[in-house]
Formats: sequence, structure tokens, C-alpha cells
Amino acid sequence: MPTPPASPNPVSPSPAVSAVEGERLTAPPDPAASGRRARRSGGGGFTPYALLMPALIVLAVITGWPLVQLLIMSVQKFGRAQVFGAPPEFIGLGNYLDVLTDPEFWQVLSRSVVFAAVCVVTTMILGVLVALLMNRLGAVLRTLVSVGLLLAWAMPPLSATIVWGWIFDTQYGVLNYMLTNWLGLDFAGHQWLIEPLSFFFVATIIIVWGAVPFVAFTVYAGLTQVPEEVLEAAQLDGAGGFQRFFLVVVPFIRPILTIVTILQVIWDLRVFTQIYSLQSIGGLAEQTNTLGVYIYRVSLGSGDFGAGGAISVIVVLLLVAVSIFYVRRSLKEEAL
Repeated sequence: MPTPPASPNPVSPSPAVSAVEGERLTAPPDPAASGRRARRSGGGGFTPYALLMPALIVLAVITGWPLVQLLIMSVQKFGRAQVFGAPPEFIGLGNYLDVLTDPEFWQVLSRSVVFAAVCVVTTMILGVLVALLMNRLGAVLRTLVSVGLLLAWAMPPLSATIVWGWIFDTQYGVLNYMLTNWLGLDFAGHQWLIEPLSFFFVATIIIVWGAVPFVAFTVYAGLTQVPEEVLEAAQLDGAGGFQRFFLVVVPFIRPILTIVTILQVIWDLRVFTQIYSLQSIGGLAEQTNTLGVYIYRVSLGSGDFGAGGAISVIVVLLLVAVSIFYVRRSLKEEAL
């Protein structure tokens, strides 16, 4: 009996198609695409919010509730009588109108902004220079510089102000002695804190001295992430040191520089300890008040807690405006 004809073989895929299919099945997933899909899909559901809930509760209790009390106080007539139990009087925006029409407030605000700008610029320049120096030093010298920066950073602001106050002391200060006996200048008995300009010169030194370590360590961490191959390629193309720094290094560490600058602006606008301590040593408070000290003196000095609350709310709004730019910058960097 003749056997039936065999059925034709199915069409087998070509080797090229098989290779493409194999690569498609074994190709590793793209982490960036996975992260984008996770962000679009909302992450892990309720778990992230549950993990954030304790921190949000603590933040609301420690910061939110005092802020609510501050807002309430700023729309009330709240003085020493109210501290001892007298009911406060609601006056609406009266405190804000009194503050915004007070020439002294605008003088203090402009003085604080200029002082913060000088401190921020000086701190950033010195911090970046120290970071570049640390990037060039060997391991031993870098360790010594790091220890010195950590000691300056770890010293409390009040202790640092007292030490610098001894250095600038009128009769026994080291600086007056060196300028008089070593350089032959007439600085015997010179009072550094009696004039506003020299007062803020001393305050700038103290604040910058304590802020440079943070900038130096942060920028140095960013410098270690700049690829050496890019710097070598720029050098082979004929770029000098300044060109390599501004055209190659700065674009790599620009996000770090932006965030550090914004943080320095926020910190220097609300500085209190250094200014108040220098005023206690010998400065004139009326001519050297900044926002933090001005709020303290209006509230506790004159007993007008309502006006002090209104000034505090204005300062909070000013810092929030700066912080919004910081948050938007951080979110934009995270989305990249």
C-alpha cells in the first residue's frame, strides 16, 4: 500500500529573525524607562504616603501649629497685658499696615538683603576656591584641610562670635596689636563694632568663616564626579585652566552650585546669633539690626508681639518665595 505523501514542513523563520527575537526576549530592561513608568503610574500606591505620615505629623506639630499661632497673633493686638491673661483684640491687618508703613522696617529689610548678598557671594567664592584646592591636594594635606574645615563648621555660632570678638577687642584684641606693632598703622584702641560698616565687616567674617566648610565639602563632592576624560579632551583641544573650569566643570556642578547658593541665601537672611552677640559686645543696635534681631527687639524689647508676629510672617513669605525656587529646581533635577 503506498504511503501517503508527507505534509510539507512549516516555514521556519530565518536566522536573522530568530536572532532579533532572541535579543528582544533577553534584552535587559531600561532603568530610565522603568523609572519614568513608575512615576507615571504613581509608584507603590499607599505605601509611600504611609511611610511619610510620621514625618508629616511631626512636622505639622513642631512647625505647623506654631505657624498657625503666629498668623493668629499677627492679626491681634497682643502686648504684655495679653501675656498675663488679658484677652487679645482682633485688629485685622492693622499690624501689617503699621509695619509696612514704618520706615525703620524698610531700612532693616534693605540692610538685611544687602548683608545677606555680600555674605552669600563671599561664601560661595571662597567655598569654591577651597573645594578646588582640596581637589588638587594629596591625601594627607586634604585630610588636614578637611579636619580644619570640620572644626570651624562644628563650632557653635555663639562660641565663634565670642572668639572673634576677642580678636577684634578694642584694648586687648590681637588684630589691633598686629596692625599697630607689626605694620605700623594707627589702630591702637580702634573700636571695630562702634561703626555700622566695620560692624558688618566683622559680622561678615564670622558668618563666612562658619559657612565656607559646608560649601567647600558640597562642591568638592561634585568636583569628584566630573569625568577626567572630558577634562583631558578639553585640555588637548587647547582650553586653559579658566576655560576648563567655566566651560566644562561649571556645567557639571551647576545644580549643586544653585542649591547651595539658595540655601545660603535662606540661612543668611535669618541670621540672628552672630548679630545679637556682636551688639551685646559693643555694637549699636539701632544701626545694625537685621531681620532676625529686629523681630526679637520689637517683640520682647517693646512688648508688641502682634507687630513682631506680622514681621515674622512677612519674613516667612520672603523665605518661602526663595524656597519655592529651590524646590522647583530640585524637582526639575529629579525629573531628568
